[in-house]
Amino acid sequence: PMTDDVIPTPESNADQNVQTAGQNFIAAVHAKMSNLVSEFASGEINRTQFHHLYDRYQRQIMTVAQLITESDPNSWREAVVESEDTYHIRKRLTAKALGMSIYDNESGMPIETLGEFAVDTALIVPMLSSYRSATAEIFRAGMRSTEMENGNWLCFVPGNYTTLIALFSLEPSDNQMQTIERMHKDFEAANKAALESRQADPTQLAYPFLSFLKKAKQTGSDSLVDAALGGDDTD
Repeated sequence: PMTDDVIPTPESNADQNVQTAGQNFIAAVHAKMSNLVSEFASGEINRTQFHHLYDRYQRQIMTVAQLITESDPNSWREAVVESEDTYHIRKRLTAKALGMSIYDNESGMPIETLGEFAVDTALIVPMLSSYRSATAEIFRAGMRSTEMENGNWLCFVPGNYTTLIALFSLEPSDNQMQTIERMHKDFEAANKAALESRQADPTQLAYPFLSFLKKAKQTGSDSLVDAALGGDDTD
């Protein structure tokens, strides 16, 4: 008996396999987007990394979705290939610690400057004053950060005796901010006697931040980069 069933050809099977692979690719990218959202929510990456990678993933999805419906569905594989993989995008857009300066809360004068802290003191002093004026309770409650005209970021970390000002190449992630906050607490604890005397000799103080800055200079990143990237994702 005759039937109307369509007998699949090798070509139609191949096209179906390619479309399935494309749909699987889109599902995998959706999973990466969800993971990216979680990473930002937990403070592992900064906004620049989030926006850049989210846009990259969205472009991949839109490109594949369009191409797998066209007459040549095989073309989607070539279309999603980019010159820079995810790992290197993350690394390039990770904020790097450039330098740090420690200011005495009582005198408002700098105690010590570490690394490449290329910020004019004339700019820092009024910023410190504005943070401490009228809203002193808010200032003591936590850290503050602000973007500079050149794209670098200044982060203010208040303490009992000093205020740490950290200069980053880009906006630091929450995890990076928490790291320098912990280091600043360690700095004040290690040097408590000297800081309480108000006659601290900068050459005799211990600086937990040194390892953070040395790592950034040696590797082109900071000590949080590889941990934050968490793998060798190369797509």
